[in-house]
Amino acid sequence: MKLYGHPLSGNAHRALTLLNILDVAHEDITVNLMGGEHKSPDFLAMNPLGQVPVLVDGDLTLRDSTAILTYLARKYDVANHWLPTDAVGSAQVQEWLSTAVNEIMQGPFLVRAIKLFGAPADLETAKAKTDTLLTDLFEPHLTGRDWLVGEHATLADLACYSYIARVTDGDYSLDAYPAITAWIARVEAIDGFAPMVVGADFFASLQTA
Repeated sequence: MKLYGHPLSGNAHRALTLLNILDVAHEDITVNLMGGEHKSPDFLAMNPLGQVPVLVDGDLTLRDSTAILTYLARKYDVANHWLPTDAVGSAQVQEWLSTAVNEIMQGPFLVRAIKLFGAPADLETAKAKTDTLLTDLFEPHLTGRDWLVGEHATLADLACYSYIARVTDGDYSLDAYPAITAWIARVEAIDGFAPMVVGADFFASLQTA
């Protein structure tokens, strides 16, 4: 099994995290995004959209992070811990997976991408969407509960963690959100979990390499 990703990609971090938590043997391959490797013919043959992550498992190639999470959970999580099989739990996890690839990408992801990569988007709009998402949804939902769904961590937590935890890379403070901050700490304390790299630390490591 091979996972193609990059340390600064929250989508890739989701997939890598679950692989590590489930202790699935795999090869972690870093795609040189700055060098345009994700737009090369070889990579586009795996994912015509030119995005990471991509998971290759034998004859199977998956190009979407939430699809990868679902595949890994169904194949390797025999206890169904990460993706519930009951109708309610499964639907609630799917609700948050949808949030991860929609509202989070329109808010926290863009706030960070504008700062780190100069993404062509309006910062104030992205910040306003982030304010709404965190204030109206995540903070009240996490107040009085440990996890997004049920009594233990699920794919919902792994999928939503990365870009919310690292929205601070975009000079956005999480100080006003104690429930979210506590949730981030709980996610990072999961056995086998490695926190997503801080953007400034990654670029600093390139300069000293």
